[in-house]
Amino acid sequence: MLRVAVPNKGSLSEKATEMLRAAGYSLRPNAKTLAHTDNVNEIEFFYLRPRDIAVYIGRGILDIGITGRDLLLESGAEAKEIMSLGFGASRFHYAGPAGAFADPSELSGKSIATSYPELVQQDLKQRGMSASIVPLDGAVEVSIQLGVADAIADVVETGTTLRAAGLETIGEPILRSEGVLIGRDGPPREAEDPKQIELRTDILLRRLESVIVARDYVLIDYDVAEENLEAAIAITPGFESPTVSTLHDRGWFAVRAMVPSADQHTLMDKLYSVGARAILVSRIDACRI
Repeated sequence: MLRVAVPNKGSLSEKATEMLRAAGYSLRPNAKTLAHTDNVNEIEFFYLRPRDIAVYIGRGILDIGITGRDLLLESGAEAKEIMSLGFGASRFHYAGPAGAFADPSELSGKSIATSYPELVQQDLKQRGMSASIVPLDGAVEVSIQLGVADAIADVVETGTTLRAAGLETIGEPILRSEGVLIGRDGPPREAEDPKQIELRTDILLRRLESVIVARDYVLIDYDVAEENLEAAIAITPGFESPTVSTLHDRGWFAVRAMVPSADQHTLMDKLYSVGARAILVSRIDACRI
């Protein structure tokens, strides 16, 4: 069976669970379950701390997993990003007291508190800087107030927590992170049937890609007269090509195409302006591209 690591709690867990369920997999019945087997799809799901997932993948204990890009890079494990999943977006930033630092270069020689010492060390090295890194397990914002550090480096989602602590980000993000699917950056896990593992992995990838497409696209249907058909098709060329069918009334056609969901209202306006009528939009629950 394919062995898959899933975050056991937090926002990554919620979004990963939602995505896997949309992809047709059976998941654990409650939050206390640490392992669950989907016999129909021949997959075992293991629920782990997001920080530990890359380690299990890198050591060849599990085949594939979902975690954050920041956690993957921080782990130093022999694991690699396979695909981004479009949820859990965040920025990894230096931050300090409001007005204290205008640029990360001013942190040279200062003390920086963080839960991501490897990421910070890598960034400092790239900048040709040195600073004292104070590793903490969490709640790094208060470290400045307590005199533990001059600045921090942490994940920022909305910035609300920073502002509440009287802090502001310094410069551009060190890293832009999100939920990612990862695999081993080396020989695959030893298994009785490696080809079966490869097959199940390919199916999982295809299903997740399809979920992403289904969320980003909608189906648009409309009727259009023959003289306006080409103009309408130019507006909705579809994912590959639109479906065009003749209607009972001569000289009229029904058109169906996939379009980006974010553009649906603009496209409806454009279609109407070129003579399309009975314009309908439908959500896509599942697909294979």
